Amino acid sequence: MTLRLQFPQLALRRRLGLLSCMSRRGTRFRSWPLSFLYYILPLATLKPLAKVGWRPTSRVALYKTIPTRLLSRAWGRLNQVDLPTWLRKPIFSLYIWTFGVNMKEAAVEDLHQYRNLGEFFRRKLKPQARPVCDSHCIISPADGKILHFGHVKNCEVEQVKGVTYSLETFLGPQTWTETIALNKDEDDDPSSFQDLLVTKEGNALFHCVVYLAPGDYHCFHSPTDWRVAHRRHFPGSLMSVNPGVARWIKELFCHNERVVLSGDWAHGFFSLTAVGATNVGSIRIYFDKELRTNLPRYSKGSFNDFSYVSNNNQEGISMRKGEHLGEFNLGSTIVLLFEAPKDFTFNLRPGQKIRYGEPLGTI
Repeated sequence: MTLRLQFPQLALRRRLGLLSCMSRRGTRFRSWPLSFLYYILPLATLKPLAKVGWRPTSRVALYKTIPTRLLSRAWGRLNQVDLPTWLRKPIFSLYIWTFGVNMKEAAVEDLHQYRNLGEFFRRKLKPQARPVCDSHCIISPADGKILHFGHVKNCEVEQVKGVTYSLETFLGPQTWTETIALNKDEDDDPSSFQDLLVTKEGNALFHCVVYLAPGDYHCFHSPTDWRVAHRRHFPGSLMSVNPGVARWIKELFCHNERVVLSGDWAHGFFSLTAVGATNVGSIRIYFDKELRTNLPRYSKGSFNDFSYVSNNNQEGISMRKGEHLGEFNLGSTIVLLFEAPKDFTFNLRPGQKIRYGEPLGTI
C-alpha cells in the first residue's frame, strides 16, 4: 500500500520539477497558470503540490509577464475616443468619486465640455488654484504624495523606505556631460558616479520622489529656475509605480520607461525625471516636439539622447520656477535629483500630500 502511494507521488514530483524549472521559456509558461492559482486561491487548495516539491513563480516574475506596454497603448487609444454627450457626465462622475478629484479647482468644471477621457485627465487648473511659493528656491513640480527624499548615499537612491535603485542605472552613463559642467577633478575617484555629479565644493546630492495618483492634477511644472541642456529617453516597462508595488520591485524606476531632463541651476547639477507607468505610456514635454514614448518596439536597456544645446542655442532651454513643463496621461512619478549646499533642508515628511507650487526645502 505504501509503494502504491509513493510511486505516483514521485511521478508527480518529476512532472512538477519540469514546471518549476525557470531556465526555458516553455516551462516558464506552463508554470504560470499554477502560480497564478496559487496566489488567488485559498492556501490549502494547492498545498498538496507544495508537498511534492513544487514552488510557485514569484509575484514579481508573474507581474512582469503582464503586457503592460500593449495595455497602455490600448488605453491611450481608448482615451482619445470621443464620448457621446449624454455619457460624459456619468463616466467622469464615477472617476471623480473613485479617485477623489476636486473639480472646483479645474478651469472647466462642466463635465460635458470634456470630449474624451484624455481631455479630462489633462484638465487645466484655475489660474489661482496653485500659487507658486516665491520664498523658497525649489517647489513641488506636481500634485502628489512624497514617497521619499533626502541625501543620495553610496550611489543608491530610495524609491520608498528600504527599497533602493542605482543612481547610475537610473540616469545612465555619463555620455551627456559635454553639455553640463560636471566635476572632473583628477583627484576625485572616477569610479564614483555620485561624486562626478557634484560640481561645487561644499555641496551634496539630494533627491525627492513625488508620486502622482490617478486622481491628481496630471501636469508637471518646473520646480526651480534652471537650464535644461539634455534629454535622455529610456524605453522600458510600464509597471505600476503605486507605492505598494514600489515596495516589492527593486529598481522599479530603472525598469520603467522614463524621460530624464538634465541641466544646472544656481547651485550646480539639476535633473527632473518623468517616470512612466501602467496606462501612462505617454509622457509629453511641451518644448520637445521630437519626443515619442511607448513605441511598439524597443531594445531592452537602450536609451536615446538629445541635446538642447546647439550652435544656434548655446544656453539650452531656460525654465522659470512654476512654468509648465509637461504632462502624463494618468498618474505617475516625478524624481528630482539635484546638487545643493550641504545645509539644504527638506521641509517634508514621508507620505505627506503636496501640491504643485508648495515648497520642498530651504537653503
